[in-house]
Amino acid sequence: MKNNDSEWSIASVDTTLDQEIWNKLNLKTKPPGSLGKLEQLAFQVARIQGSLNPSLNKPVVLVFAGDHGIASSGLVNPYPQEVTHQMVMNFLQEGAAINVFAKVANMQVMVVDSGVNHAFGETPNLVNAKMGMGTTDYRQGLAMSPETCRQALGKGAEIVKQLVRKGTNVIGFGEMGIGNTSAASLIMSTVCDLPLSSCVGKGTGAEDDFLKQKLQTLEEVSTFHGLDATTKPEEILATFGGFEMVQMVGGMLAGASSKCLLLIDGFISTAAFLIAQQIRPEVRDYAVFTHRSEEQGHIGMLAHLKADPLLELNMRLGEGTGCATSYPLLQMAVNMLNDMASFDTAGVSTSTT
Repeated sequence: MKNNDSEWSIASVDTTLDQEIWNKLNLKTKPPGSLGKLEQLAFQVARIQGSLNPSLNKPVVLVFAGDHGIASSGLVNPYPQEVTHQMVMNFLQEGAAINVFAKVANMQVMVVDSGVNHAFGETPNLVNAKMGMGTTDYRQGLAMSPETCRQALGKGAEIVKQLVRKGTNVIGFGEMGIGNTSAASLIMSTVCDLPLSSCVGKGTGAEDDFLKQKLQTLEEVSTFHGLDATTKPEEILATFGGFEMVQMVGGMLAGASSKCLLLIDGFISTAAFLIAQQIRPEVRDYAVFTHRSEEQGHIGMLAHLKADPLLELNMRLGEGTGCATSYPLLQMAVNMLNDMASFDTAGVSTSTT
């Protein structure tokens, strides 16, 4: 597959204001560093926006949904494939966890049909970006053709570009797709050069003998394809990825190119980010890793990325729930930078040491 590096223009963050941002933070009415990660967050947002008075505008959680060919085999997922489209309808009816959390966080939820094995027809509020009725079973070949992968990257990018044109500068990346923890495990194992046993977890509820079956199946898939850490990222994505994962990658790259803050959810979203970072390393500066998932592979992914997540709440649901849960912290951090008094304006004495 042709490498897409030239198709994504992502600027490295401008460091010109770094010292001024830290000076402003350190002159707030608090000991320097006493607000910990909130100060780091405020610095990151200000740096991305190149402003001493940054703002978070029209935040959106994108929930990309797609089906995986291997799911119909029943070898890697205890839940049937039709749960994907059933959950999509639940999102649209605002009955899922992400809907509840996003309302509290004052974030919009946008649901994308990236490739669900279901004909939704004209369904209100569902973004139709369908690449097919699910991917091909990667036990027999590629999950999708290189050309389809390229097109899916472009569709994901266009969805984000449309949001940016409407004023959004904060985008959370969530997903739904029965079988996608298996795809994420294969991507992680390949990119991070780790054994699958360190990457495969319970997913939607694989336990004991079923978990062993899942691991054995994915080891056979990995051997069949023979990819490794030197394989081009788009090839890894086309081999194992789901349409929802590919569109997330395109969306992340497009978001970073527009200087958006990217909120990365859990295991699946971070697997997509692994690929995005391989395509354009600069995307890393725009990402906030919202939480540490209970899915065992996520810890290894975060270690590989040298990422320090905001929260550890023993969550492993996906859907973008980590994005919505962490967003109020981001808003607090930005408001602290913008609105908290300095020692001078408050008339408070500074340290004598």
